[in-house]
Order: sequence, then C-alpha cells, then structure tokens
Amino acid sequence: MLRFVATCAALALPAATEAQTPSEIVVTALDRHVLPGYAALTEATGALAAAAEADCAAESLDLRSTYHTAFDAWMGVAHLTFGPAETDNRFFALAFWPDARGATPRGLSQLIANADPVVEDADAFATVSVASRGFYALEFLLYDDTVSAAGDPAYRCALVRAVTADIDLTAQTLRTDWEGEFAGLMRDAGTNDRFQSPEEALRLLFTSLDQGLEFTADLRLGRPLGSFDRPRPNLAEARRSGRSLQQVTLSLEALSELASILSAGQPELQAALAMAFDTALDRAAAVDDPVFAGVGDPLGRIRIEGLQVQVGDIRDITRADLGPALGVAAGFNALDGD
Repeated sequence: MLRFVATCAALALPAATEAQTPSEIVVTALDRHVLPGYAALTEATGALAAAAEADCAAESLDLRSTYHTAFDAWMGVAHLTFGPAETDNRFFALAFWPDARGATPRGLSQLIANADPVVEDADAFATVSVASRGFYALEFLLYDDTVSAAGDPAYRCALVRAVTADIDLTAQTLRTDWEGEFAGLMRDAGTNDRFQSPEEALRLLFTSLDQGLEFTADLRLGRPLGSFDRPRPNLAEARRSGRSLQQVTLSLEALSELASILSAGQPELQAALAMAFDTALDRAAAVDDPVFAGVGDPLGRIRIEGLQVQVGDIRDITRADLGPALGVAAGFNALDGD
C-alpha cells in the first residue's frame, strides 16, 4: 500500500494555477518548512536536555525516547546545510556523520579516560571536536556496548548531560539566527548584500533538496550497500540505535515537503514529484530491515537497491524538470570535501 506523505503535503498547499515568483516560493518555504522545522527541533532538544538532567543513565527509557524524538526532529531540517548551519560548524556539531575514521568513539573514549573537566562548562564543551558532540556522539553514549560502559559512571553521566545540553544550545542558536536575521534576508532577497536576487535565495533551497536526495542515496543507502561482493552493514547510519531505515524515511518525508513547496506553481510537476516520493516511501516500508543488516542477502539487497534507485530517480526529476522550471541549478554543497 502506497504511503501518501508527499501527496498530502502537496494538497496542503494552496492550489496554484500559474507559476509563482521566486520570492513567493521562498516565503512559503520559510513559513511552512524551515521555521516550523527549527521550532520543532528546539522543542525536542529542550526535552532531551531536561530528560538527561533527570536521569542520565544510558538505559533510561525516557532519555532514549527523547533522544529518538529529537533525532526525528533534526531529520526535518538536516538537509538545510546553509546559512546559520554553516556558522561555527553547527551542522557538524549536531550531525558528524559519516565518520570514516572512527573519530566519535575515539574522542568520547579519550574524554572518559581522562575524566576531562571540559564537561563542566558549556562554553568549554563547545570547543570540543565536533566528532564528540551531537546526535551521533549521544548514540554511542546510550547504545554502544563499549562507550556506554567505559570509565567512571559519574563522569559518563556528566558527559551525557554535557552532550545533550550542547545539542539543545546549538539547536536554539540555529533557531534564533534563522528567526532573528537569516529568514529576513531571504524574504528580502534582492535588497540586501547577502542575497543579490530572490533567485539566489531560491537556489539555496533547491540545492538543499537536490543534495539531500544525493546524501540519502549515496551515503544513507550507498554506504551499507557497499558492493555486491562486499556489503558493509556496519557502516549504516545510526545502526546502534536501530534508526538506519528510519533516517531514510524521515529524510524523504522532509524532502517531499520541500519539493512540494518548490513545485507548487507547476501542478503537473508537483504531482509527478509527489508520486515519485510516495513510491520511494512505499519501497522504504517494504524493506522491513531497520538497520540494513540484510544487504548481504540477495532478496534484502534487491529491496534496498530498489529504494536507492528510486531516490536517484527523484533526484533526476528535480534536476531535469524542477530546476529548469524554477530557473535555477544546484549550487555548492556545504558538505563537499568533508
């Protein structure tokens, strides 16, 4: 049975009978996608930090529940890698992945082994390597058998609290910067030095869609798939907390909403994108493998590869049809080279 997340997102927008201006599209994206996404994130990260203060034990059900809720909320804005997310490495401070060299467990282990007092001060902790901060570091502290049991329990507790407080502070700062300045610059594109034209602001949103799809296809799905002869399930994103497939699904849901907004002035294209996203979400539901453990099994692999192909097909539509319809092309990827 098809899931109609993307279709519902399209229907929720006003009916469009003619093309919208770049300014109109940008304003709609800000009001219906970007700003609500960051508001949801800060609500969830606040609850996460409060849960850690109440009970910092790795096995705490409330702490784990709020971790998942906050991570879910992050996936609603994780594709927005520009603007405030670029300042002070905030994006990576929340989401340092992929971690090809194992910097996260190594950095956390060093902090624990040294009982580093950096956890006692929020400003000091903000200077710690991004590999030891954010959602992926917290996943190790809550779900990794080695890291979650290392060293002095009292210090691990302090580290969990430092990480969750840092996550919340970073999220709150992102929201403040968006609401306080950056959204206004995008709304007034063409009248300020940051955006010389509305098309420049629109290009950032289109790039976020394009590269969000690329990230999901090539990394969230491509890394565990590896090759037929050498599948790599241990490289799946957030596998320790059982979120690998969920990350893909949530990313597709967020990107489908953005695609619907960007294509609202092109009803036929909007419908085509909605159908393509629905197909991808339906294929994700059919995978039935939360951490992509079955990439080495022929049947399981076919399903995951089929999902990857479908995500690639959506990206083809956005590049071949949506970009030209908007008069923009994807720009520089803030994640390139990292």
